[in-house]
Amino acid sequence: MQAAALLMHVPIASQAESCLAPVRPFVPGDSQAARDYADIIRRDFEVYITDIQDYFRCLEQERARAFDEAREVSQDYGRFLELVGD
Repeated sequence: MQAAALLMHVPIASQAESCLAPVRPFVPGDSQAARDYADIIRRDFEVYITDIQDYFRCLEQERARAFDEAREVSQDYGRFLELVGD
């Protein structure tokens, strides 16, 4: 029964969020190319700004999840030490 209780706390890889940073927008060094593709470049920046905000939220959620997990693992370790008499 105690082993089953310990197995309930085995981490599952899918619990961890994978936060991927967005790709930085490209701006051509050539002013004519920048003007020619201004609409596309502007849209790339707008998408980047939205995506980076999502990325920051993801990092914060993952930090909170990892903090909770670390607290639970610390408690599990304390219970383990009690079981083995350390």
